[in-house]
Amino acid sequence: MMRDFLFAARSGIGFLTTIPVGISMEGLAALGKRLYLFPVVGALIGLLIGSFGYLSESVLQSPAITSVVIITAVYYLTGINHLDGLADFGDGVVAHGSREKKIDAMRDVSLGIGGAVFCVITILGLFAAIGEIGHGMILMAMIAAEVSAKQAMLQISAFGKSIHPGLGSIMIDDTGFREFVAGLAFSAAVCWAVLADVGLLMLGSATCASYVVLQVANRNFGGISGDVIGATNEIARLLALLVAVAWAV
Repeated sequence: MMRDFLFAARSGIGFLTTIPVGISMEGLAALGKRLYLFPVVGALIGLLIGSFGYLSESVLQSPAITSVVIITAVYYLTGINHLDGLADFGDGVVAHGSREKKIDAMRDVSLGIGGAVFCVITILGLFAAIGEIGHGMILMAMIAAEVSAKQAMLQISAFGKSIHPGLGSIMIDDTGFREFVAGLAFSAAVCWAVLADVGLLMLGSATCASYVVLQVANRNFGGISGDVIGATNEIARLLALLVAVAWAV
């Protein structure tokens, strides 16, 4: 039992980051049954990214440069899979026609204007939000933001319906209310520990973002996919950081 748990945890690190711990289909299957580990990996990601930001903030004392450092660290450490999911989600949402045409647009490997706009707005939003976070708060804010984003991914996987077989369906089909509650308990504890009320507000905003993305996906595609889950991560992280700025500046 413990061996399977540790295997799933290692696979979670391999799936959600670029850390070379190894990943396999067996590992993804084990992770799919324990998606409550997403926020746990999110805490690790936030700690690493926030540490880079804290060092940049302390040494360079430039909010703009710190924003660039953190955004670079985010996509260096986590890869661009989720950002690619956001791009595909944007293409699908703005496409005209039936659900089938929207799904085809989402699965098209070419970047469309919808995806480009979604990604540009998100990255600009990250740059602005991180630059406005108060001095000394960046480490804790990034931990809370990454935990919240991963809880949002868990939430949409728990309550969404898969629209086609694939990597996303492995996560969606084996995730339910029990996994959602387990992840939420951990996420709430971490967010409260690092930023108290602000941390919980960040988590609450991420769960709201997940709900909105789910409704948009259901309306446009009739369900969710791995691209939609990835998009949820990007949108939830941004919203959580914007909430941190609004309540803590």
